[in-house]
Amino acid sequence: MNEPRPVIVIGGGLAGCEAAWQLSRFGLPVQLFEMKPARFSAAHRSPFLAELVCSNSLRSDRPDSAPGVLKREMRFLGSLLLEAAEAVAVPADRALAVDRIEFSHHIEERLSGTGKIEIRREEVTKIPDGEPVLIATGPLTSDALAAEIVSLTGKNHLFFYDAISPIVDAVSLHYERMFRASRYVDGGGDYWNCPLTKPKPL
Repeated sequence: MNEPRPVIVIGGGLAGCEAAWQLSRFGLPVQLFEMKPARFSAAHRSPFLAELVCSNSLRSDRPDSAPGVLKREMRFLGSLLLEAAEAVAVPADRALAVDRIEFSHHIEERLSGTGKIEIRREEVTKIPDGEPVLIATGPLTSDALAAEIVSLTGKNHLFFYDAISPIVDAVSLHYERMFRASRYVDGGGDYWNCPLTKPKPL
């Protein structure tokens, strides 16, 4: 019996890594393409897979919330992302937040150890023809691949709106001017809060 052709997954972010993981669980060979570290987008900083760019919070983990219900379904389906998040979780009141670097390391190690996933560190600029392909590059798609997608879908069908959160180095903060509190009334105060007042001399 012939081996099935590898499924090509383009993009080593959250969606691409989860897709590659699930495909491998069904016994399918996968080629996972990620352009880092050869090339970075304007938002990427880490060379690792599954880099969390905007936030280290995966939102609420409460079972009575929509994000919590989704997480429960993902756990039931054997999600690698949830496995990694729970392994490297940090205090965040009701939210599921993670250590960014350890989160990426966990996912990369697990994907590398399946024996079914070949991780290719190269940029894809053309959509392979005649091969099973899953494109999971999201809003940080390179210009060349975005042009390829436009040629298939038309420019009028591509929209994305987002806002990026600033990442602040902890050693640059003045903790004497900050306070700990929760996002919620009954939370444990796991967040540092910075009052946004007019600039003052240091």
